[in-house]
Amino acid sequence: MNKLQKLVQSRVLILTVCAAGIGGTFQYGYNITIINAPTTHIQTFMNETWLERTGAPLENNMILLLWSFIVSVYPLGGLTGALVAGPMAIKLGRKTSLLVNNVFVIIAAILSGFSRMAKSFEMIMLSRFFTGINAGVSMNIQPMYLGESAPKKLRGAVALTSASFTALGLVLGQVFGISELLGGEESWPLLLASNVVPALIQMVTLPWLPESPRYLLIDRGDKESCISALRKLRGSADLSSEIEEILAEQAAIEGQRAKKPWELFQNPAVRWQLISIIVLSSAMQLCGNDSMYFYAGYVFREAGIPYDKIQYVIIGTGCCELITAVTCNIVIEHAGRKLLILGGYSFMAVWAIVFMVALSQQSQISWMPYLSMTCIFAYILSFGIGPAGVTGILPTEIFDQMSRPAAYMICGSLLWFNLFMIGMAFPFIVEGLGHFCYLPFFVVCVCTALYVGFFLPETKGKSFLEISEEFNKRNFKTQTHENLWKGPEEIKSTML
Repeated sequence: MNKLQKLVQSRVLILTVCAAGIGGTFQYGYNITIINAPTTHIQTFMNETWLERTGAPLENNMILLLWSFIVSVYPLGGLTGALVAGPMAIKLGRKTSLLVNNVFVIIAAILSGFSRMAKSFEMIMLSRFFTGINAGVSMNIQPMYLGESAPKKLRGAVALTSASFTALGLVLGQVFGISELLGGEESWPLLLASNVVPALIQMVTLPWLPESPRYLLIDRGDKESCISALRKLRGSADLSSEIEEILAEQAAIEGQRAKKPWELFQNPAVRWQLISIIVLSSAMQLCGNDSMYFYAGYVFREAGIPYDKIQYVIIGTGCCELITAVTCNIVIEHAGRKLLILGGYSFMAVWAIVFMVALSQQSQISWMPYLSMTCIFAYILSFGIGPAGVTGILPTEIFDQMSRPAAYMICGSLLWFNLFMIGMAFPFIVEGLGHFCYLPFFVVCVCTALYVGFFLPETKGKSFLEISEEFNKRNFKTQTHENLWKGPEEIKSTML
């Protein structure tokens, strides 16, 4: 019986990861890709609806404008979700916030599922906004919830599953979007509404699993519930050292309230933490990984792949991200965070140069399209092995309990704002720079790699307080040098 009980308890953390992920960051990846397959069908639907309403068809530029709005309203919803995620995490808790977040997807599924029946393409626009809110909330709260629930030695690997579920969502969205499944002319409303299934799975499973122990003790001051949650997550392991660590963090921030995002900019104690997440969160979108998908269809056609087969090859790009995300999960606690991010951006910089050369020579040299294909897969692999996953877990590790929700609000806002800006600007970058359109992304990758190499400390295997002390050496560098000239009594009086 003891062995059976231990086995069941050891699985609770895995179940928590799966329940949080399936209705969390999985939705982000899934909702990005399911809109791509039915593009032509939705544009036809918009034109037919307008013709029925007014008696005149839409002009091509108006169809393109409406479609651009359907696509761009998703990151605007994501930005809204990122802004409300912080207050939700503080007031409702991590687990409850994830559960409440499913309401947005259910509303979105109803709107998109009945849009053709109601003959309203506006319902699709509103649906995409609500799915964006859901993604914005989950991308902030899920890594926070998992990072706070995991043991120190597994914290990186557990929190990094957020990236794995994003990649899984990308792949399954591509698979279900093929014309033989739900991407056909008659079934596209079902494809857009299919995101309700992961939401329902989470609503059934997550309530049975524990809340974040750190949130229970530090935010709510409920030590008994914290111990109960830890016992469910850790089984029969000795909890004394972990509880002591959480109590030490609670003592360190005693009397403080949850910070607002603007307060982090005014606080010198988190200066370098803030700079780090701004640099890395901005680089996530400004590095050009998502823009690789823009070129994928063109490059694959130039390589001689039949048009009707390209949808299957594009699934391979999503599989690349999934494979690297899972690989990163396995190696992160051995390789560390810093090496994975540094290596990822360094390799991306190399492949950006090769990709631009291959694009410029594609019409002159017969085998260049195949090199371009290789670059697409290699760029996505390099992004997935480090930046894609590790960036999302850093705010959990480098900010304390009171600053963490605000830090994620800043990260999420930057991610979604930059996603929107890149989506708007990239066509003009292509038009202006032509085959050398990846030059700005190359610069971003090089600058980010340099920042990580020189300024970002390693967080592997360290407690939250140890990481905080590591950053304090840089945040209070001037004060540290001054203290070297003071006696113990002077230092004590300065701190008081």
